[in-house]
Formats: sequence, structure tokens, C-alpha cells
Amino acid sequence: MTTASNTDRIPLGMALIVGFCIFAPLLDVCAKIAADVIPVGQITAARFIVQTALMLPVCLVMGLSLRMPVALWPMVALRALFLMLSTYFIIAALRFMPLADALAIVFVEPFIILLCGKLMFDEQVGPRRLIASAVGFSGCLLVIQPSFVAFGYVALLPLGTAVTFAAYVLVTRGLRGKLHPVEMQFQTGLAATIMLVPLIWLADGRALTNGAWNTLDPVWPTGIFWAYMFGVGFFATIAHMMMTYALMLAPAATLAPLHYLEIITAAILGYYIFDDIPNGMALWGIVIIMASGLYVVHRERVTARTITRLPGPV
Repeated sequence: MTTASNTDRIPLGMALIVGFCIFAPLLDVCAKIAADVIPVGQITAARFIVQTALMLPVCLVMGLSLRMPVALWPMVALRALFLMLSTYFIIAALRFMPLADALAIVFVEPFIILLCGKLMFDEQVGPRRLIASAVGFSGCLLVIQPSFVAFGYVALLPLGTAVTFAAYVLVTRGLRGKLHPVEMQFQTGLAATIMLVPLIWLADGRALTNGAWNTLDPVWPTGIFWAYMFGVGFFATIAHMMMTYALMLAPAATLAPLHYLEIITAAILGYYIFDDIPNGMALWGIVIIMASGLYVVHRERVTARTITRLPGPV
């Protein structure tokens, strides 16, 4: 029987994940606008600097420790590295691609996690979910194909985000229960900042024509671009905290279908702010990815119910 506390917690968790789906695309909007003037690496660094600055007072107010066990340093550093790369790839892609197209490709990440679970951790994954994953990847190709024709290899950058974010999620699973969620956000932001700031400093003045330093060589923002830089970090921090607490209040299988609202929010923002409309093939791909993802969620629920009903040891 569902308790009253669970009845109250689950709707709150669902409300938080809807909030995530609203705030997360806003960071993409800020990054896309800022990337017209600010190098991608500098925007990525700003995202984590702002996150660290925002989470520090939250940790202090909550009485959380700013010190982390030495044994957790490698895992947190790896988590920060994967999140840093996923952020860099998506910002680089958004310079050229519509929001909805780029985000739809990123949404193959649940399929990657599913396959990694089977191949790396020997998790039980049935043929239906494997087929759904294959169909989801085919939808991804439908989105990539017209984008590849229009933008070249840039269209593959969101796929890099999907892979690195899947790795980030897997590392986060390994840290579950070892750090408070707020501490984890602060320490991840701090680790990414420590990795990125020296790179930005080294790249200062070293940009070459079409060279690798171009995306790291910093410029001094002017006017409203300071707000966009702050917005990337602010909306990222708010969105990720909403998701973290949502997962503490409600089961992931309950929240997962709502996560696809993020694509709809991105499509609306892309249309009204950038006048971006995915073409027919990309729209079909987005529909296929969403449908496949929802089916995988459905099968996860069916499997969970089956396991729950199995008799325990006598």
C-alpha cells in the first residue's frame, strides 16, 4: 500500500523533473547565444566556476563539509571530467545546430547506459529493450543525417555528449551514498574548475587560425554577454539540483517519461528565440527516439514488477 508520505513525495519529485526540463534548455539557450562571441572552452569553464560559487554558500548554510575523503578524489575527478566533456561538446554543437536537433541526439544516452549495463556489468537486458535501443539509434541517425549534410562533423558532437554523459551517470552511480548530493555538486564543480582554469590560462593569446586553441583562448565579455555566461552556470546548477532531488523523492522509472519534455521545451525555445525548425527527417528521428525511450522505460517497469512478485527465499 502506498503511504501518505510517498503520495506526497512522488508528485513533488515529478514537479522537480518538470522544472529540470524547463531550466536545462535555458542553459543551452544562454550557451548558444554566448558562443557567437565567447569561445566554447571559456563558456564551459564559466559554467563550472558559477556552479562552484553558487554551491559553496549552500554547503556552508547546510553545515556540510567542504572536505572530501581522499579515497573519493579519483571518482569525483572522473565525474567532473566526463561532465566537462559533455558540456563542451554540446556547447560546441549548439553554435551551429538547432536546440531540438542537438538535444534529441543526446537523448540516445539512456540506450548507451542500457548497453553498457549489459556489456560491462552483465546486467539482465531483454531482447525487447535491445531492439528498442537499436530503433532509438536509428532515430538518432535520422536526426544526424540532415544535420551532417548542413553542418558536417559538428553534427556528431551531440553524440559525444551522449557518450560522455552516459559515463558521467555511471560514475555517479558508483558515488551514490558516499557523498551528499549538494556536496557532490560542489566538489564536481570545483574539480572541473581546477582542470579548466589552467587550460584557459595557457590558451590565452595562443589561438591559431582553425587551431585547437581557438575554443580555449579567452576573450573579455562585454555587456549582456556577462549575463549569458552567468546564465549557463546558474541554469545548469538549478537544473541539476532539481534532478538530483527529484531522484531522491520518486523512482527513476516514474520520472524518466517526463524527462522527454526537455526536447519539447528545447523545440519551443529554439523556434521562438532562434527561428529554428527541425526538418521532416529530423522530426521523424526525434519522434522515434522519444518513442523508443518511452518503450524502454515501460519495459523497465514491467521487469521491476516481475522481480518484485518473485517469491523470496523460503
